[in-house]
Amino acid sequence: MSHLLKTQRGTRVGRPIVPSWTHVQRVTTALPATTTDAIFTVSGGRVLVQALIGEVTTVIQTQACNLKVTINPTTGTSGDVAADLNISADEVGALYLVAGDGSALDGGTAGGAFVAAGSSVTPFVVPIGTLDITTSATNTGSIKWDLWYTPLDEAAYVEAA
Repeated sequence: MSHLLKTQRGTRVGRPIVPSWTHVQRVTTALPATTTDAIFTVSGGRVLVQALIGEVTTVIQTQACNLKVTINPTTGTSGDVAADLNISADEVGALYLVAGDGSALDGGTAGGAFVAAGSSVTPFVVPIGTLDITTSATNTGSIKWDLWYTPLDEAAYVEAA
């Protein structure tokens, strides 16, 4: 049985307390060359990111390359939600899980158990702005990203960048 808040037409107030998650997928793209690249854009207000997972679709070049995920707000200071993980030579199907607490990005192989099996995910709030990835080297390889979120503000939504 779901519990409802006081109903007000035209708003999210009055909907079930247990929220649904909205899924947004960013198609596979090449790694940015020793720079930052926006992977998702948040517009209209804040969102609560429930999960953010990357999957390697083209093998990552064999040379040291750290990957991290950062919140880049339109107003305010950027902050890491997943710190550096060396992705050198990661195979197709390797998974990356953003724990959301600023600790190292979690990574797992394609043939092994899913990366989240031993990991915990902390939902995190993202204001209007972008979620970015940053690489420390110019490596070949491609990653696709999946994001699940709940809007916190009436007009909030996420799009692939």
